[in-house]
Amino acid sequence: MGGGGSTRRVTFEADENENITVVKGVRLSDSLIDRMKEPSSPGGRQHRGSGAVSDEELKKRIAEELALERARRDSEAQKRRLKQEQMFVRDDFGKLLERERISSNEHLTRVILQERAATEEERQKAQRLARQVEEKERELKKHDAYYKEQLARLEER
Repeated sequence: MGGGGSTRRVTFEADENENITVVKGVRLSDSLIDRMKEPSSPGGRQHRGSGAVSDEELKKRIAEELALERARRDSEAQKRRLKQEQMFVRDDFGKLLERERISSNEHLTRVILQERAATEEERQKAQRLARQVEEKERELKKHDAYYKEQLARLEER
């Protein structure tokens, strides 16, 4: 992140209005140029007339400003990555919650269906038993009628 030395050379020069012109394709903002024009120390070396900054000081300032700009961009990129990761985690958490909701709904539906099936089975069993009881009652009535008839015959004799 700017800690190592760069092999890239940047050449620059000041024009007659003390504006900085970059020759090798590096663009400098107006605020950076203004900061580079300011002397860093009152006893600093002056080069090319009054108010001019030496090449070494200017190179040092450019390097510092580029390092600051690089650090700012890295920080912004890291913030963007963090925001993306947060969105990813939110999405994953949302998907997980949705899967859990679907799973619990499916489980609940299965349990309800099992209960309905068990209830239907109990209803059918109750109907079957009721029919059996009715059959037994009819059979008992038949037997009762038969025995009454037999008893009446025995009494006649």
